[in-house]
Amino acid sequence: MPGRGGSWVFVPATLVTVLLLETAVPVQAKNFEDVRCKCICPPYRNISGHIYNKNVTQKDCTCLHVVEPMPVPGHDVEAYCLLCECKYEERSSNTIKVTIIIYLSVVGALLLYMLFLLLVDPLIRKHDPYTQPLHNEEDSEEMRPRAESGSARGNTVLERVEGAQQRWKKQVQEQRKTVFDRHKLLS
Repeated sequence: MPGRGGSWVFVPATLVTVLLLETAVPVQAKNFEDVRCKCICPPYRNISGHIYNKNVTQKDCTCLHVVEPMPVPGHDVEAYCLLCECKYEERSSNTIKVTIIIYLSVVGALLLYMLFLLLVDPLIRKHDPYTQPLHNEEDSEEMRPRAESGSARGNTVLERVEGAQQRWKKQVQEQRKTVFDRHKLLS
């Protein structure tokens, strides 16, 4: 089918666009939201625990530079800071953006493929003239020709799915026939 591969052209085109946009943007050292120092300070005396965040350099990632305002008086600062655990955190927002764009591109390509299949499937699928409403399934079971051997079927994925669907329909019809026969016997 000529249209099946067309939806995957969207993904590489998106990747190329993202890479071109990333190279066109002037290079910055780090965005201020990409680096931070996070200090977790537990409760100390009558002061409850608190988490402090501040955008500072890695060498300034200490309690003295991050914890502002200092909740303890001057003589307790050292004891309070020894309890605090400070970590320097760094992330790449560009990588996050590219990952999200790739994810959305894949989801979009899959949605386009689903729409393509929904539109083309009725054109590909042949109408089964032997399918009849529920009240005539006994007659349709007798009139339906037997399926071809398994070696003739199953060349394509669509044919294998249709074969499995036909087997399932046949099983359902047999179950209905059995249930209706038993119902007639009980009546």
